[in-house]
Amino acid sequence: MIATALADLWHGFGVALEPQNIVWCFLGVLIGNMVGVLPGMGPLATISILLPLTFGMKPVGAILMLAGVMYGAQYGGAICSILLNLPCHPPHAVTCLDGFPMTKAGRGGAALGATMIASFFGASWGITEMIFLAPVLVKVALEFGPAEICSLMLLGLLAGSTLARGSPLKGVAMTLLGLMLGIVGTDVQTGAERFTFGFTHLYDGIEIIALALGLFGIGEFMNSVNQLSVGNTQYAKVSLKDMRPSREEMRRTIAPMFRGTLIGSLCSLIPGTGPTIASFVAYATEKKVSKTPEKFGTGMIEGVVAPEASTHSSVQGDFIPTMSLGIPGDAVMALLLGALMIQGIVPGPQLINEHPDIFWGLIASFWIGNIMLVILNVPLIGIWVKILLVPYKYLYPSAIFFICIGVYAANNDMFQVGETVLIGLLGFILLRLGFHPAPVLLGFVLGPRFEENFRHAMLLSRGDLAVFVERPISAAFLGLCVLLIGLQIYARLRPKPSRIVGEPKAA
Repeated sequence: MIATALADLWHGFGVALEPQNIVWCFLGVLIGNMVGVLPGMGPLATISILLPLTFGMKPVGAILMLAGVMYGAQYGGAICSILLNLPCHPPHAVTCLDGFPMTKAGRGGAALGATMIASFFGASWGITEMIFLAPVLVKVALEFGPAEICSLMLLGLLAGSTLARGSPLKGVAMTLLGLMLGIVGTDVQTGAERFTFGFTHLYDGIEIIALALGLFGIGEFMNSVNQLSVGNTQYAKVSLKDMRPSREEMRRTIAPMFRGTLIGSLCSLIPGTGPTIASFVAYATEKKVSKTPEKFGTGMIEGVVAPEASTHSSVQGDFIPTMSLGIPGDAVMALLLGALMIQGIVPGPQLINEHPDIFWGLIASFWIGNIMLVILNVPLIGIWVKILLVPYKYLYPSAIFFICIGVYAANNDMFQVGETVLIGLLGFILLRLGFHPAPVLLGFVLGPRFEENFRHAMLLSRGDLAVFVERPISAAFLGLCVLLIGLQIYARLRPKPSRIVGEPKAA
């Protein structure tokens, strides 16, 4: 099996090293690095904006570019957190706790250098994990019937909604909204119109481009346009010489780097967790195992390396269930699934056999892209810091302009532009009410496939719902669903520990 995997990986490098694919990979990681620095943008909004461009691209180049945006953004986010104390994106919020104190102590360059090493190590672990674990998952998944696939998707939907940011109930509500939006259009099996309200433009359903650009382009930008502050750039001058950690600092980073990487890889296999939860768990673990936990928050390099390694390990590992099973772990992965579907490619167990150039080319491009990012980060730090000085009110109109152009260019249809604007207004209202729209995309992408497999399961069992518990694998997935719901209910109902006034805090 190892020899086969290495042979396939060699084929992947042949695909990824084609001149046009290298260009798309470079463009993706460069854009991702830049948007990682910009508050309010992030990979989700950026991939949404770039999605219409993939219509005229070959599938391999399109997925390489979009994936590069995703993992490239993680490098840019670390720069802001460490140098400017500006957590542009949730996974890097915990990096600020020790990263910025190191910067104020004159060791910001060393923190960045150690972060790049830890990030590359974590990403390499995630890539290696994908090489050997994804084909195994595919072999197992090929034995799944409609009942098992349906139960697995239900687990992914529940995990993605209840483990998302904010209230679990709000997450479930957003997932249900996504499921409802996913059934708009013409039923493939019966030909019946569903929720089209007489609009012929909706017969083919809501376009994923309109939904993504509305929720994560217009909605997110409207919500953040007046809520952003520019960081303090007085500590932001870093040279190549400054980025070399001392021998003592490198010695202290080895164990946290391994622990963070392991935590990130485990979190990536659980749908809905993502890099944010992985980074916080890694930081809490380091603080727990440290002999001097009281020093965390004052500039401990362990508190920088562990969460960053876990973030990159989790981001790369998220591709395992997405590409091998067709189950996205978060909204960004759901958007990448949508990009594949636009190209007429159905992600899942057959992807590796039917489109080996995409799967193995993507894996090879991860290593190429991560090496590019390590090289790019050093000379571009100063440029990214200067970009942060550009007022967001100037970036916002240009982003909206490209959104409208992208939506119209996709099908030359003004109806979709109006559709995007309406969805954007809905997304803005949801954000203001505390409903994060990320689970909507998860429900929208998985909903039609969930419905299709549910119908097949019912046809094969002659309408007997007991088929979902009679089949062992399906029953195990449903058991995990029940366990997940039970844990969420317990966490909500558990009495909060109260501290008596005047009682000293526990160390």
